[in-house]
Amino acid sequence: QVQLVESGGGLVQPGGSLRLSCAASGNIVSINTMGWYRQAPGKQREWVAVTGTSGSPNYADAVKGRFTVSRDNAKNTMYLQMSSLKPEDTAVYYCNADIVTTDDTEYEYDYWGQGTQVTVSS
Repeated sequence: QVQLVESGGGLVQPGGSLRLSCAASGNIVSINTMGWYRQAPGKQREWVAVTGTSGSPNYADAVKGRFTVSRDNAKNTMYLQMSSLKPEDTAVYYCNADIVTTDDTEYEYDYWGQGTQVTVSS
């Protein structure tokens, strides 16, 4: 069974920084695109950032210039470095990844983590 586990969330003051991690584990053959999403109470889930296996990542306008996504393919881990945090960044942050497993090497499945809470408040 493949799992994505987010970590690093917590309470931070406005203007502060936080680093999230997303670790994939299980019978993984390969991971293609990985991305971060977030959802605040009463709001729709929104896309935050996405990164492929190489090249420049893409960011939502709301976080561009403040967030940086990266990945360590050897560790099957993706990171989200968040700086200059604002109260509106408060949300549950979810990890998403397109993963090929040993169960079916011809199929790329879209996996989601359970989420990690990020609260920006003074």
